[in-house]
Amino acid sequence: MTADDSELRELRSSVREFLDAKSPEEAVRKLMESEPRFDPAVWAQASEQLRLPGLVIPEEYGGDGFGLVELGVVLEEMGRVLLCAPFFATVVLAAQALLASGDNEACAHHLPGIAAGATTAALAVSEDSGSWDPALISTRAVPDGEGGWRLSGRKSFVIDGTTADLVLVVARTVAGPSLFAVDREATGLAAEPMETLDATRAMARVTFDSVPATLVGVDGRAGRTMAIVLDIASVALAAEQSGGARRCLEASAEHARTRHQFGRPIGSFQAVKHKCADMLVQVELAEAASREAARLADEGSAEFSVAAAVAHACCSRAYMFAAMENIQVHGGIGFTWEHPAHLYFRRAKSSQLLFGGPAVYHERLLDRLGI
Repeated sequence: MTADDSELRELRSSVREFLDAKSPEEAVRKLMESEPRFDPAVWAQASEQLRLPGLVIPEEYGGDGFGLVELGVVLEEMGRVLLCAPFFATVVLAAQALLASGDNEACAHHLPGIAAGATTAALAVSEDSGSWDPALISTRAVPDGEGGWRLSGRKSFVIDGTTADLVLVVARTVAGPSLFAVDREATGLAAEPMETLDATRAMARVTFDSVPATLVGVDGRAGRTMAIVLDIASVALAAEQSGGARRCLEASAEHARTRHQFGRPIGSFQAVKHKCADMLVQVELAEAASREAARLADEGSAEFSVAAAVAHACCSRAYMFAAMENIQVHGGIGFTWEHPAHLYFRRAKSSQLLFGGPAVYHERLLDRLGI
């Protein structure tokens, strides 16, 4: 299902109105220091009133069956307000991993709950290195002799790992990296919050001590599954990054219009004009890159994997640039804890590093180009 331009504008308007009301700066700051690091009541409203968790889940599993274009609109708005919610972990990472696995039974079991907002989920791939490279995974899975599996090892940087009802884990078997589903209450599973630069995106270290698990998909095929998920997640993250970058530009432009020095708005000074103009160029490029990648995904284009890598690289750079320039435009107040500029800088930096950082995603782009 694909929405036309008027429907996309209506979707953006509805989501923005909801998020402006439910995720103002005061709410974000409060949730940054709470556990869980999201408001269950707001999550329930987003699920019941806007049906956001089911947006890109196929209709056969209780979702609305939209694509990455519509998802991108929602994520741009979420990135704009630094929404603290399990949306990215549940809908972008976990749900897409289930769909990419090709396991219809697992999808039928888990996706309806996710689409309804009743189930939150997390995807545990990286370990202490933070890498998504399947070759570096040391967490092990062994058969339990009764048709199930047992997981042992530790995962790090698991988004919303302390609160997820379902944890999807990439672990190594004799056949290679494989995907497993673990229930939140499983014996031997322990999760602890990690202190990271960006407190608006909760991350956890999850330990598995002979934890019972269910195989999802084909044994040894998680490497291919994760490649698909990484492309989709990169585009989704790019949309979120472009939304945050746009908000930094808006904040800078507003401050430049209202802040006066030497009897005139600082926006009238050439240096500030240049900063805002450079930010605009970066933001427009980021939005174009993320939206084009989403369009190619929905069209099933063979160029999607290249576009996904380009979008991630472009939007990571644009968000970092806009977040830093936003601080500069605001001057001394932009460096203080009380001002929100640092919150966007922290999100920009953590998002840049989320899937391995510049060196890794540039290598990924070269690989997708066949170089």
